[in-house]
Amino acid sequence: MLEHTKKPHIELKFLGPAENKEKAICALQSLGFHDTSDSIPWREAFPKELIENESGNCLAGARHKEGLTQVKLSELTGIPQRHISEMERGKRPIGKKNALLLASVLKINHRIFL
Repeated sequence: MLEHTKKPHIELKFLGPAENKEKAICALQSLGFHDTSDSIPWREAFPKELIENESGNCLAGARHKEGLTQVKLSELTGIPQRHISEMERGKRPIGKKNALLLASVLKINHRIFL
């Protein structure tokens, strides 16, 4: 039987006396917990423009990772280069059909584009 490779993580929140806060943190750290009170959601860490065109940025990043130009990606997928450029800039939706084509060439899951 296969075992999970990632162990699930949980988030804990407690109410209690302020003077025992440091003791509680030390006790939890000894059990493998980490203090994440200073972290923020990833969407707050990036400019609004990057988040609005998330699928286009993923496409550009995946293309660069594979070392492909827009022209070469166009040749491999049959999608016009102009359309790829528009998708990367967020001017054109990628759509399921193109997501499947792009994902097969870029060796990633197509859902990242949807």
